[in-house]
Amino acid sequence: MTGVALLVLTLLAIGLLLVLILVVRLHAFLALLISSMALGAAAGMPMAKVLKSIQTGFGDALGFIAVVVGLGAIIGRFIETSGGGQALADWLLHLFGRDHAAWAVLAASYLLGLPIFFEVGFIILVPIVWNLGRETKRSLLFYGMPMVAALTTTHALVPPHPAPSAAAQLLGADLGRTILYGVAFGLPMAMLGGIGYGGWIARRIFVPVPEHISQAAAGRGQHSRKPPHVGLVVAALLLPVAFIFAASIAEMVAPPASRWRQTLGFFGHPFTALIVAALFVMIFLGLRRGLSIEQVSRFSTECLAPTASLLLIMGGGGAFKQVIVDSGAGKYAGEALAGSHVSPLIVAYIIAACLRIAQGSATVAIITAAGILAPIVKGLPGYAPEMLVMATAAGGTVLSHVNDAGFWMVKEYFGMTVPDTMRSWTAMKIITSVAGFGSMLLVQAVFFRS
Repeated sequence: MTGVALLVLTLLAIGLLLVLILVVRLHAFLALLISSMALGAAAGMPMAKVLKSIQTGFGDALGFIAVVVGLGAIIGRFIETSGGGQALADWLLHLFGRDHAAWAVLAASYLLGLPIFFEVGFIILVPIVWNLGRETKRSLLFYGMPMVAALTTTHALVPPHPAPSAAAQLLGADLGRTILYGVAFGLPMAMLGGIGYGGWIARRIFVPVPEHISQAAAGRGQHSRKPPHVGLVVAALLLPVAFIFAASIAEMVAPPASRWRQTLGFFGHPFTALIVAALFVMIFLGLRRGLSIEQVSRFSTECLAPTASLLLIMGGGGAFKQVIVDSGAGKYAGEALAGSHVSPLIVAYIIAACLRIAQGSATVAIITAAGILAPIVKGLPGYAPEMLVMATAAGGTVLSHVNDAGFWMVKEYFGMTVPDTMRSWTAMKIITSVAGFGSMLLVQAVFFRS
């Protein structure tokens, strides 16, 4: 079968994937498996080979990422249940002062967003936004936009969140460098969307505090236990990052056989670094705060349940990628891209953006796009895999609208109409995505050779 025919079949398989998700309403995991099988069969692969490719791709995708996502979920759960998110936010508000409260909300949301999913961080921080809006009589968007901009940016760009972690695994990127790149690109994106556009739109749309929601939340918060010291929360957030970066530095400056490089390499591996951080929160945000061993165990178990669906989607993305590779379509597309003048970053952004706009989920869009891209861009000279992860993540976070659960969450908790949600939240997502991708193209042109 010719390379052009294989490429057409791959595009048709992607179309089938979207139909199964959007029209048939199948779970993305099942849709990915069915599309993988359909592509392999249409490409003339023996069925036993198709099944073997799916098994191999699924296992390769999850062999690393399942551990990272699971440990990240445990860390986030103990920060959440201990009241650590509230403690961090209160401390930053005190540090910045009420006159700069929007910056404090942005900083708290960004730090809290590193290990905690968007939805969880939103629920933790939205009462603070309500309180600030009530006290200052400003539009709720003045404080709400910095919060959602920071939370959604870290969720899409920074491991150990599922989408960027899976994309890093599929595209062969180093996790430590991916974290560094994610923070370096994500923070300016959050500042632009949250402080820049958020301040501008807050002067044009006045959103009052939804009293019935905020009062209910205040009532629930009166019975919570005293939050932990903020130093413990900051330590839990930065501990794994410090280990990973220390290992990366040791790898650059120390001889391979040196003992301290080997030691830092062990503790700086994402597995070890996250295990240490997970044990840290279990002890200092759990046992030392009066929780029993049974309660700690229960919290650790409960927080893993929501990751099951995400892990299956990641595995499905890996399976789809492997069938593209084994069918020969990936090799042909890679050779065609290498011979063209189109930047792989643009291809990555467009594919992820189209998937995001079509089916709504940023996580599904980023993981699926990375699976499609992996066999195409692997080994292309002049393009760091971490930059490809960033471009994919930027595309996957664009244009949240009515098919995205995050859109409705922001609308309901801020008490906005659909048009106002589009003018604020949706527009912010477009601005941060496009601006972030523009900065990525600039960095690629200046610091990397194509």
